[in-house]
Amino acid sequence: MVVLHYTAMQSAEAACERLCSPDHEVSAHYLISEVGEVFSLVDEEMRAWHAGAGCWGAVTDVNSRSIGIELANTGFAPFPEPQMAALEDLLKGIMRRWTIPPARVIGHSDMAPGRKRDPGAKFDWFRLAQSGLSIWPAPISKPFYKTSLVDMLNALGMTADCDEETLLAAFRLRYRPWATGAADQVDMAMAFDLARRFPVDQSLLST
Repeated sequence: MVVLHYTAMQSAEAACERLCSPDHEVSAHYLISEVGEVFSLVDEEMRAWHAGAGCWGAVTDVNSRSIGIELANTGFAPFPEPQMAALEDLLKGIMRRWTIPPARVIGHSDMAPGRKRDPGAKFDWFRLAQSGLSIWPAPISKPFYKTSLVDMLNALGMTADCDEETLLAAFRLRYRPWATGAADQVDMAMAFDLARRFPVDQSLLST
């Protein structure tokens, strides 16, 4: 799989220095600057220390099963066009080389709900989905009330170790960052559509 991050630092240069320093015990396969420059920091065949604690479906050691891409961004700013274009080009090559489907391109917040927020509310997941590099929900009218929101998000791959509030916050961060309050019918329809089309555990869904 591919895990996307933001650096939460003021510049790509500062982030590169940290990612290359053994003292910080953190690394990533790639870093993309604000102007679209791609830095290859760790060979794709090697393990990088970018994901930390968390899981996606049955994968509990995400570092050993993923390629990590860091995007130079403070976490509060939009991602510039050159950076997004460079990310799209990079993803196309990675996904082709490793036969990674769009559903396995995730954010750090997806695999570590409540602990991580990157790549954050400013990241354009819809753009990636339009290019076939990620997934996006298409709300449907098919009944979904027999399956709880937690079960739907667990079926999609989000950890079963979090409560509904934490899972909902992580789900909305990616798909509805403006939404507030308790889960509503839009959340349920979007979650069901994604879990129905891209499940890692079909048995959790009742239709």
